[in-house]
Amino acid sequence: MIERLMRNPIALAFFAIIALVVIGSTFIVVPETKQAVIVRFGTIRSVVNPYGGQDFGHTGAGLIARIPLVDEIVWIDKRIQSIDLEQQQVLSTDQRRLQVDAFARYRIIDPKTMYISARTEDNVGERLKPILGSSLRNELGRRPFAALLSPERGQMMQNIQTALDRVASQYGARIVDVRIKRADLPEGTPLESAYERMRTARNQEARSILAEGQKQAQIIQAEADAQAAKTYADAFGKDADFYEFYRAMQSYRKTFVDDGKQSGMGTSSVVLSPNNRYLKEFMGR
Repeated sequence: MIERLMRNPIALAFFAIIALVVIGSTFIVVPETKQAVIVRFGTIRSVVNPYGGQDFGHTGAGLIARIPLVDEIVWIDKRIQSIDLEQQQVLSTDQRRLQVDAFARYRIIDPKTMYISARTEDNVGERLKPILGSSLRNELGRRPFAALLSPERGQMMQNIQTALDRVASQYGARIVDVRIKRADLPEGTPLESAYERMRTARNQEARSILAEGQKQAQIIQAEADAQAAKTYADAFGKDADFYEFYRAMQSYRKTFVDDGKQSGMGTSSVVLSPNNRYLKEFMGR
C-alpha cells in the first residue's frame, strides 16, 4: 500500500494533510499567560497552567495533548484584567450630584469556578461592572463631596474593593485594585456655585486666621509692654532722682531737638516762666 501511495502523489498529499490536521487538533501549545480548562462533554476534566505562583518552567505551560472533537479548551488569561466603568451620577450626603469615572483591576485565580459560574472571561467583566457601579454609589452616597479630597478617599476605595471582591470570588476572580479617575460636579450652575462656596469658605477661613493672628499679636505686645514697664519701674525705682532727671531729658529732647531733625535745632517756640517746674533741670539743683 505504501508503494502504491508513493506512486500516487495526489493520494500521498491527501494523507499528509489529514495527518497534519489530526496532529494539529491533538497537540496544543499552552502559553505562559493563559490557563487552559479542558472540558469533555460539558464536564471539566483538568486545568493546565493554573494561576498559583508556580516557579517558571513548572507551571504546566507548553505542549499538551487532547482528544480531537471530544475535548474542548477554554482559554482564560492569567494576567490582570480591567473593568472601565462608564460615567456614573452619584448623590453625596451634602446633596451634590457628582459625575464619577472609576475602574477596577481583577485576575482570574480559580478557572473552574469561573467556567461553572460565567463560562467566559467577558461574562465575568460584564457581571462585575454593575456591582462596581452599585458599590461606588453606596459608598460615595454615605459621604460628603469634601471626603473625595481628603485622606478618607483611601478608606473609601478599600471599602469598595472589599465589597466588590466578595462578589468576584463567586466567579473565581480576585479584585486587585479599585480607583476613581475623576469625580466632578456637573458643568454649569452647580459647578460655578460650588466654586463660589469654596472661595467664600476659604476667604472666611483666611479672615478668621488673620483676626486670630492680630489678637495674639496684641496680647504679646501688651505682655511685652507690661514687662518692659515693670523692668523700667524696678530699675528707676532704685534711684528716684535719677529717674526724674532722665525723664526730663527725654522730654527736653522730644520738645526742643526732635522737631528739627534735619537742621539739628528745634523750630518750636515755648514761652514759660523762669520758675516753671518744667525748666528746673536747666536751673540746676
